[in-house]
Amino acid sequence: MKLYCLNGDPAKPCSILSFKELLIMLDCGLNVKTVLNFLPLPLVQSSRFSSLPNFIPRDHDAQIDGELKECCGRIFVDSTPEFAPPLDKIVDFSEVDVILISNYMNMLALPFITEGTGFNGTVYATEPTLQIGRFFLEELVEYIEVAPKAVVASQWKDILHALPAPLSESYKPKCWKHIFSMDAVHNSLARVQIAGYDQKLDIYGALQVIPVSSGFCLGSSNWILSSGHEKVAYISGSSTLTTHPRPINQSALKYADVIIMTSLTQAPHVNPDGMLGELCMNVAVTLRNGGSVLIPCYPSGVVYDLFECLSTNLDNAGLSQVPMFFISPVADSSLAYSNILAEWLSSGKQHKVYIPDEPFPHAMLVKNSRLKHFKHIYSEGFSTEFRQPCVVFCGHPSLRFGDAVHFVELWGSNPIHTIIFTEPDFPYVQALAPFQPLAMKAIYCPIETSLNFQQANKLIKELKPGCLVIPESYTQPPVMVPHKVDLVIDQLPDKQLITFKRGEVVKLPLKRKRNRVYLMPEIAQNIVPHEVQPGMNVASVTGILQVKDNLHDIRRIEEDPNKLSFPLKASKYEWGALDIDLFVKKLTQDGITDIKNGTKWTRCGHPAAQ
Repeated sequence: MKLYCLNGDPAKPCSILSFKELLIMLDCGLNVKTVLNFLPLPLVQSSRFSSLPNFIPRDHDAQIDGELKECCGRIFVDSTPEFAPPLDKIVDFSEVDVILISNYMNMLALPFITEGTGFNGTVYATEPTLQIGRFFLEELVEYIEVAPKAVVASQWKDILHALPAPLSESYKPKCWKHIFSMDAVHNSLARVQIAGYDQKLDIYGALQVIPVSSGFCLGSSNWILSSGHEKVAYISGSSTLTTHPRPINQSALKYADVIIMTSLTQAPHVNPDGMLGELCMNVAVTLRNGGSVLIPCYPSGVVYDLFECLSTNLDNAGLSQVPMFFISPVADSSLAYSNILAEWLSSGKQHKVYIPDEPFPHAMLVKNSRLKHFKHIYSEGFSTEFRQPCVVFCGHPSLRFGDAVHFVELWGSNPIHTIIFTEPDFPYVQALAPFQPLAMKAIYCPIETSLNFQQANKLIKELKPGCLVIPESYTQPPVMVPHKVDLVIDQLPDKQLITFKRGEVVKLPLKRKRNRVYLMPEIAQNIVPHEVQPGMNVASVTGILQVKDNLHDIRRIEEDPNKLSFPLKASKYEWGALDIDLFVKKLTQDGITDIKNGTKWTRCGHPAAQ
């Protein structure tokens, strides 16, 4: 068994597992951090960005004139943002048999993998993962398509060594790609087959895969891969906290031969509850001072909890008259869909559905006009409804495209306004870099519900795996807190720990020792077992071993040789000189005792069945 790592960001994993002659892709996360190297895409022409001075490195000609811009000591590419898809040279995507998606955050690279590559496999995901993943992909494509760039910059990639950091540290920028089309999104999602929690899915007869609840977000799942004698657990994007998704199913993950663990928290040094309280406090302070608050967000996930917590906090602070705006191309679909997912919710949320009542309070907030949602800032009715002070939830968290770009430009020069970052996917200092100098307050309150290192270590001890496989970065303290030596995955004394990194192929200590063989009814009914000791029976079997679709069957030998697809040899085979003492010793080692040594030994069964 081998594991191929195709992505360098453990929070957006993409790996391939070779197991029983199958290639199984585990998630297809997309590295979106590359967009931070590009200038934002404003919805309208921005004099600020267009007036930035060009940057040309020393000792190089002017071929890249206009491709690079300088802002407050940082260099940005003036072009349509590009993304780093999973590595495609290690494994041919056309040979991938199946893709298992853990959650909607880890499927943004799916069109890069399934479209135009010859991919002909099957994709499995839960219904919420498919539908909410659709929202994420459609929003991402529309954000970039509504603000196209006139030119595409590419020459800067040839002089990477001459550019300042962090641009010079970019990993293989020539492999970066522009976003896929909306047609590619729809075609790739059409390949996805829906799977329910605890549903047993047969993979070409060789494996059985089962999605089990991971507790991270709506429809998120961990995957169990098992054959007759091996068990592999893939843990990605899991949480032991009590939020709106169904709780994590730990029992199903126990005693696996191999556990592959990824997508631990990106903010291990903070507590999500503390960050939520700090967010509410900063929002209230800003609103009391007459300012407005911008919260860059995704169209689903933590934003649901923010609606609930923030509305309650504003009511308690006497700010219930302050409107909240949710702006996204998929805002209406996301809000509506979240209220019909009873089976994927926690028991508390499910109880509200059966009362009946909406599981999320944002349905009532919309009815009472506390929460107003629009596709874009230029949508009909927005200019009429918009008033300040207010709280605006909109994307994209990278601040490189989407309506959030407009609000940063609108409010950036006024210190009474505040921008609060809740998504840990992007370093907020880099996200704000092209907007500097910035007068509005910037607050970093990452709300990350994925397993932290303490929770992960506790979970691993309870699951008791035979071998643990993790990204190499999990064995070292995070870059932002290098002194926190406890923020690592512990090496258990009695367990093997294997690490991997981008572009690496690692061998996993799982070897196939046995396989299940099925007896056809016509063979089984003629078996006459003989008891060799209490509780142990032995019988000889003669037949033909047929292997088809990874299933092993012993079938009856046809009496008519013409019906066989191969010539039938003689029915008796010479064994040669037999060391009886050695043979008896071997039988005894296998638990067969009370052996009677006869005077004549004959063959027992067809060699194909031995």
